[in-house]
Amino acid sequence: MNASEAEARLRLSIEERALLYDLGRAIHEIVDLDQLLLEAVGRTRSLFGVESSAVMLLDAAANEFYVPYVADVAPDVERRLAAVRFPADRGIAGAVQRDGQVEHVPDVTRDPRWFGEVDGRTGMTTQSLLCAPLRGRNGSLGVLSLRNKLTGGFTADDVRLIAAVGDSIGLALDTARQLGDARGTAERLRDEVEVLQQQLARGTGTEEIVGHSAAMQGVFRLLESAAALPVTVLITGETGAGKELIARAIHTGGPRRARPFVAINCGALTDTLLESELFGHRKGAFTGALSDKKGLFEVADGGTVFLDEVGDMPASMQVKLLRALQEGEILPVGDTAPRAVDVRVLSATNRDLATAVREGGFRADLFYRLSTFPIVVPPLRARREDIPLLATRLLQRTAERFHRAAARFTPAALARLCAYDWPGNVRELQNEIERSVALAPEGEPIDVSDLSDHVRGHDAASVPPPLVTAGVTLRRARDLFEREFIARVLSQNGGNASRAARALGISRVMLHKKLRAYGMRRMDLVRASA
Repeated sequence: MNASEAEARLRLSIEERALLYDLGRAIHEIVDLDQLLLEAVGRTRSLFGVESSAVMLLDAAANEFYVPYVADVAPDVERRLAAVRFPADRGIAGAVQRDGQVEHVPDVTRDPRWFGEVDGRTGMTTQSLLCAPLRGRNGSLGVLSLRNKLTGGFTADDVRLIAAVGDSIGLALDTARQLGDARGTAERLRDEVEVLQQQLARGTGTEEIVGHSAAMQGVFRLLESAAALPVTVLITGETGAGKELIARAIHTGGPRRARPFVAINCGALTDTLLESELFGHRKGAFTGALSDKKGLFEVADGGTVFLDEVGDMPASMQVKLLRALQEGEILPVGDTAPRAVDVRVLSATNRDLATAVREGGFRADLFYRLSTFPIVVPPLRARREDIPLLATRLLQRTAERFHRAAARFTPAALARLCAYDWPGNVRELQNEIERSVALAPEGEPIDVSDLSDHVRGHDAASVPPPLVTAGVTLRRARDLFEREFIARVLSQNGGNASRAARALGISRVMLHKKLRAYGMRRMDLVRASA
């Protein structure tokens, strides 16, 4: 080599180093994986002066290459190549992946390893290729592929340069993936913390379930058994009966209580949106999927997923849910690699799923999988003796939430609540109480006039007040009866204490003592009699 050739080679090496420095600085400053790949293909296409530059990433689980980003002179080729997946053990790229060495092929038609199917599917015409491995800390990540030099052919300098570029991109790609994994872990933890905070704000769930009726005692026994065992529970009952409260109580009473409890209404979303909410999705999987998203199964990993109204789940999703239950893994929308999850699934429905199975409206195999341990929540009208206690509890909590003074019901209003059938169950009762608290004057008790027309319209006298119930002592039952009886007599006498005392056979002084003892006011009773 003469002096001029040596000087030219030295100048080239300096230029190469400058180019590598600029490229390396640009891509190593990027931590977002998508932005990194976009920058890498754009800069390498310009650096080498080629028709196309593509980063082919390895999907190890499927043993396939996919092309998340490509820079090509033809936009149509970019779009088609980005949608292609092909075997990772085929073609020139497969050889680079296997051997970990740069490959320069001046004429692909003369190379027996050439896999021309990619050209056929994308409309490309490949003449020459220059490919380099992309290596990470724990092995191969994929291949950097350059296609067709715009001027002349690939040179020895290009071969040497692409090896360095491939190493630089591989290291940056590996770092970006690790940071992405760390961010994903942080996001998952943040999601879990938010879920747990919501659970704390709501309470554990068990204190929300009120009832001493025989029907509810049976539910409580089943609830305790379900909490202690890792069985799949199907909770059935009418809308508003408190099925989610039962599910929360099972979760908080079991070994997964420290992990998230997440709930979703299966009948409120379309197939694709429900699948995305449950299993997550990859960026670009469908219109509006602007970034990767974890599904509820991943957010609740180690905890519980509650599928409300599971009977309304679309048929296509029933198949995917069954697979998740059987295999313990999910497949995000737009992804090819399944992910293992550890969740307990509780479900609820207001439909008769056994009938739906017979009529072909619900998969039999999924039904049997979900209904290993069934719990039936009785409607409120089937446990009227629970209404006074439940209504009082809801009234206290509603007053606190509305920042109102402690409220109470007049006996007549409570009797009307007990007489009503509550087709919407506890949820309807909650709404009724919220409405009544909003209407009643500050500090005044909830009276019949504060109730809705359809609740007020029922004949309270036709249903005996459920004051004497199971679990109430004789002394307490006597006090409850006496209070109710005094209230009725006072109401019948328009609140006149003298007439009421004579009717009761006691002195007026004794009547006032009993009114104070029971926290009763005559004006309340006058309004109740109106």
